[in-house]
Amino acid sequence: MINEALQRLLIENLTTATLLLNSRLRLEHMNPAAEMLLAVSGQRSHGQFISELFTESSEALAALRLAVEQAHPFTKREATLTSASGQTLTVDYAVTPVLTRQETMLLLEVLPRDRLLRITKEEAQLSTHETTKMLVRGLAHEIKNPLGGIRGAAQLLARELPEEHLKDYTEVIIEEADRLRNLVDRMLGSNKLPSLTMTNIHEVLEHVASLIEAECQGSLILVRDYDPSIPEVLMDREQMIQAVLNIMRNAMQALAGQSELGLSRLTLRTRTLRQFTIGHIRHRLVTRIEIIDNGPGIPSDLQNTLFYPMVSGRPDGTGLGLAITQNIISQHQGLIECESHPGHTAFSIFLPLEQGAPSA
Repeated sequence: MINEALQRLLIENLTTATLLLNSRLRLEHMNPAAEMLLAVSGQRSHGQFISELFTESSEALAALRLAVEQAHPFTKREATLTSASGQTLTVDYAVTPVLTRQETMLLLEVLPRDRLLRITKEEAQLSTHETTKMLVRGLAHEIKNPLGGIRGAAQLLARELPEEHLKDYTEVIIEEADRLRNLVDRMLGSNKLPSLTMTNIHEVLEHVASLIEAECQGSLILVRDYDPSIPEVLMDREQMIQAVLNIMRNAMQALAGQSELGLSRLTLRTRTLRQFTIGHIRHRLVTRIEIIDNGPGIPSDLQNTLFYPMVSGRPDGTGLGLAITQNIISQHQGLIECESHPGHTAFSIFLPLEQGAPSA
């Protein structure tokens, strides 16, 4: 027989949000996954009526009461719950009556549908990133070899030219070959592994914020919303500064059109999340860095290809900044996401707080 301590340990480590209600539909226990989903403390919520935790409909409440009376289990698909904080969640949930000597209790297992959709989207993004990286590396090899030959031939030609003014043409060839080579090198990104040290993420954000404030010269409002309890993260400080700077510069440029109105706002927010999946790995604790602006938003036709090399929403943009950022975050075994609509664009970076070896 499994003892009570082991039973509690199993429930605490389930990734499925689990709530135990007594016969009066008041909370007896919720596991960490449920706390994370509903954004409440299980200890503080103990004894609260189910409607104080989340609401669905009067029919759903009646179904729970009937499940207690008749000890009849049921499952509901794609239910819309509104949490105490006002957040709307689309979930599937199963209700199982648990018969004890004193009463009939209810075990609720809640599975968020939007989380499954996020994981599916994330896996597609990671797969696309790897495919794109392979294509770019193959293309870069095919471009760099002829460029070397063109540059060398131009240098030899310059030596043979009889008149000095004709060398202007060979200099143009050499300069353009160098420019293309640098562009290809930037597309490839850095091949070296991150130099990892324990770093305070807020120190990185403040460093970038000081650069942005110097560049924008008061044309936007920078808001900090930090969680000071976040521990130091294993990262390459210089690379992470570059990753965050690329996002914040994009946001600053998007907000440039609003600067005259004094409405431009850029928010830096940090939080910790528990039991969060990145790729195929579930992490007990991750830090989330959000960079939010109230600009015009990213065009919908660009949102699915935002992290591809050479994709830019600006005529003068190279389209490499976000591709480089995604490569840096991937090397840190993290994840980057973007959600955008007019008046709100949020880039979210997720970094594990317990990391293994970085990936190349």
